[in-house]
Amino acid sequence: MSLSLNQLRKSSVHTKHALMSQKNSCMLIPVNHKSSGGRRPKKKIYHRVHELDKVMDLQKKPSLILQLKSIIQSQKHHSLLLRDLEKQVGFVQKWNFMTVIEKYPSIFRVDGGSTTPPSVRLTGKAQKIANDEAEARNMMEPTLVKNLRKLLMLSVDCRVPLEKIEFIETELGLPSDFKESLIPKYPDIFSVKEVKGKGYLQLENWDSSLAVTAREERLAREGIMNFAGAQKKVRVSKDGNYQGPYAFRLNFPAGFRPNMSYLAELEKWQKMEFPSPYLNARRFEAKDPKARKRVVAVLHELLSLTMEKRMTSAQLDAFYSEYLLPSRLLLCLIKHHGS
Repeated sequence: MSLSLNQLRKSSVHTKHALMSQKNSCMLIPVNHKSSGGRRPKKKIYHRVHELDKVMDLQKKPSLILQLKSIIQSQKHHSLLLRDLEKQVGFVQKWNFMTVIEKYPSIFRVDGGSTTPPSVRLTGKAQKIANDEAEARNMMEPTLVKNLRKLLMLSVDCRVPLEKIEFIETELGLPSDFKESLIPKYPDIFSVKEVKGKGYLQLENWDSSLAVTAREERLAREGIMNFAGAQKKVRVSKDGNYQGPYAFRLNFPAGFRPNMSYLAELEKWQKMEFPSPYLNARRFEAKDPKARKRVVAVLHELLSLTMEKRMTSAQLDAFYSEYLLPSRLLLCLIKHHGS
């Protein structure tokens, strides 16, 4: 069957190369260079962090495998004709999926031949794992409900458009049919309402015990929430970390070398208190430094609700109006890199 796939690929190889000439994505981190006389550098030079590039490259293949698995399982007989693959994913992406099918015969099995059109389905082992996944989702349901509830509690109106939740449903670990399989099971917590012609997921029941961030839970476990370090001089270390109830754990990239003036400003920022992310953002002035630090806390909490503790900048930016995030979010992320 691999021969027939190669023939399919060769038939459109020129078109494929023409459409797939894209630059590799990269992750840029700002690096300050010391200037003479102790003055602040005039500009920042952005360096590529290859470790982050490798992480994103490694994520691409599992993502394709999971996407193809979902497409196959959505078919009536759990089998997809290869000629219909382009209808599902588009012409360019089709060839990436063809490569995945060939490279992972332990996951995908190709049937058909000269008399019947070729089709792809999951192997017996892969199908068993997929069935176990459904059981695992049932066990995770209380956690999924709690995280979805916290997601709504973070928003200014305790509601989020359904299309935006669908945009990050994979990151949240939600099933693709969560609107039918999950939401109706909890009418005392969630409801779906239409606002200006758009469907919203509305929170029906606020739980104050959930209005605690993952950062606060970690500090409580470490015994730092009642830290009295403000009474004496405690300096921020060279890596930017500081033991205090309002401090964030920082992890600068290897190429970043902060100077003393940067560390002095960072010390003030780390010690500065800020409102809880679960308080309504409309209560604070956007220009207030404490409100700006609160935005960092909101982003931290959003990421903590995901399965892998990460989201793309585009996914974060999609929640701009619901969480009153900065209009230039990417600059905010760059400014607070490492946090």
